[in-house]
Amino acid sequence: MEASQRRRIAVLCSHLCANNPQNSQIVDSSNCSSSESSNDENTLVDGKVKLKKDCIFCQIIEGQSPAFKLYEDDVCLCILDTNPLSRGHCLLIPKLHCCSLDKTPPSVIAATCSKIPFISNAIKKVTGCDSFNLLVNNGAASGQVIFHTHIHIIPRKPRDRLWASESLRRLSLKLDHEASQLAESIRAELCHGDGKDEASNLGGNCRE
Repeated sequence: MEASQRRRIAVLCSHLCANNPQNSQIVDSSNCSSSESSNDENTLVDGKVKLKKDCIFCQIIEGQSPAFKLYEDDVCLCILDTNPLSRGHCLLIPKLHCCSLDKTPPSVIAATCSKIPFISNAIKKVTGCDSFNLLVNNGAASGQVIFHTHIHIIPRKPRDRLWASESLRRLSLKLDHEASQLAESIRAELCHGDGKDEASNLGGNCRE
């Protein structure tokens, strides 16, 4: 088995947690939608959340796989990550099966993210942290392994040196033609792409 395959299986297993040690499971990589093509139609069926049988998060939502649940409502579920980067590291998961954040309906993202202050404040109080990171791995190149939208809430403490990149010096954006062209290209895509309703927020930046 290649190293990349072992890593994917390890990360998959890190998202599982048995409520009862005697009821623990060995997780096979086939239980995870392991490619971006796994996205089904991200719609509701007869008013109910659409789930995917081979998605481990959908199995957790259905109660078919165990997890330490912190919060649950009609739209989303929050569970502890069992291979945490810090104490209290959790995953906020929309119940609607979508393979990535950009494929998730804005209304679902809004409803899910509206719970972040409530959940994060509780986690900060319990863990004694005063800060946290929100992390979304969107697509395989970003490190996404489970292709069901989820948001990491990662409690932070001063000098915990959690990210190696925090020690790197960031370069300033050069205010040159290349930066201007990049910004103009993105604005043009926002005006003419799928999000036409949002394009009105760009005001005079959109040129027909």
